[in-house]
Amino acid sequence: MGYVYVVGTADTKGEELAYLADRIRTAGGSIRVVDVGTREATIATDVTAAEIAAFHPEGRDAVLGTDDRGTAVAAMAEAFRRFVRAQDDIAGMIGIGGGGGTSIITSGMRELPLGVPKIMVSTLASGDVAPYVDVSDIMMMPSITDMAGLNRLSRVILHNAAQAIAAMATRPLAATESKPALGLTMFGVTTTCVTTVVDRLKAEYDCMVFHATGTGGRAMEKLADSGLLEGVLDVTTTEVCDLLFGGVLPATEDRFGAIARTNLPYVVSVGALDMVNFWAQETVPERYAGRLFYKHNANVTLMRTTPEECDAIGRWIGAKLNLCRGPVRLLIPEKGVSALDVEGGPFFDPAADAALFAALEATVEITADRRIQRLPYHINDPEFADGLVAAYREITNTQER
Repeated sequence: MGYVYVVGTADTKGEELAYLADRIRTAGGSIRVVDVGTREATIATDVTAAEIAAFHPEGRDAVLGTDDRGTAVAAMAEAFRRFVRAQDDIAGMIGIGGGGGTSIITSGMRELPLGVPKIMVSTLASGDVAPYVDVSDIMMMPSITDMAGLNRLSRVILHNAAQAIAAMATRPLAATESKPALGLTMFGVTTTCVTTVVDRLKAEYDCMVFHATGTGGRAMEKLADSGLLEGVLDVTTTEVCDLLFGGVLPATEDRFGAIARTNLPYVVSVGALDMVNFWAQETVPERYAGRLFYKHNANVTLMRTTPEECDAIGRWIGAKLNLCRGPVRLLIPEKGVSALDVEGGPFFDPAADAALFAALEATVEITADRRIQRLPYHINDPEFADGLVAAYREITNTQER
């Protein structure tokens, strides 16, 4: 079953760390107490800070030999990441900390596979936790009071956290799905297409649909990098628009990188490349004044991409696809790329779509394994979904032969 790793800075949070470890042990969990502090510990631990620091590429002195707290915290985070990667007995991880501890511990938690229980009890848990969670499944639990010794409330919070991690780590869900997993990307404006694809494939595959909100695409590619996907149908690549033009749901520069690294069977399309996402209208950058917008709701404003922007998008994606050495099929829906980009719709712009398609065709280097196919349908037409499915089957059937 492995151990619950109980992690904290034993120099400043020793009392709380010892109490948390005792509560987990009492709940039936097998534990290892890990110190990620940068000063002398106040309690005994199973893994010392010096042992963690030794995992730093420049040695333990790079972590423990500096008086600068910021430098020490960053170095300990790097060492802890490497330590976590080297362990093969982690059944779950729980951490406690303030600003520095949260940064160090979650950096290691993000190295763990998705599904391994992770709880971070933190003074920062009620704020913006995106930098700590990223695309992992870390559960952030507010500590409510600061961690400056135990009190009647902190004991309850830590007890509850201990019960949770002990239960999750000692009673994991047995594997019930034997079908190979597929990753798919979807946005509200491509839902019809993706749900049709899922309906066509769900008897053979475990279809995992990711919301293309920046983190969604990264989560899917993390699964690909982890070897947990059999293939990808990347129908909705809209995150590229936000990356290139300052939207609020951007991809990173590594978008498509997991496909290039893994050579997974890959069918890709141009879903929702007609839009850049912003929050409420008043948050749209001044440089976009006078552009075509669509109010999705009170908090989300969509901006139609221009022909010039579509050209840049197509060339950016095309260059990324050229780095993929596995089987790639790019399918183009000639009658529109989203529910808004349809004849009579608010984002219908054949010139912009034509610029996108032309840029892709001009950039993508066609090979036996990398092909482009135009289909005379809208992206949400059932015939286009059938085309995506057929392309994926063609790739996998060819590989099997």
